[in-house]
Amino acid sequence: EMRAIYVNIKCELGKAYAVADAAVQQVDEASEVYSTSGEYDLLVKCYLEDDADIGRFVTERLQTLPGVKDTFTLITFKAFN
Repeated sequence: EMRAIYVNIKCELGKAYAVADAAVQQVDEASEVYSTSGEYDLLVKCYLEDDADIGRFVTERLQTLPGVKDTFTLITFKAFN
């Protein structure tokens, strides 16, 4: 079973589109990438295996993308359909 997490990404100035493109191209777990207004520049929805190490995924796969300045991760529990 898969678990959805949402990661807000703050990018270096002028880098949001490059970071979004890199997330789409390089992060297979990223299902959707949105540009957003406000404190963060991007919102990335990712699906991870239930037993995946979320902290390791965020720090090693998302925070290391060139142009990423900061992240804020939301872990979800239940989807209401």
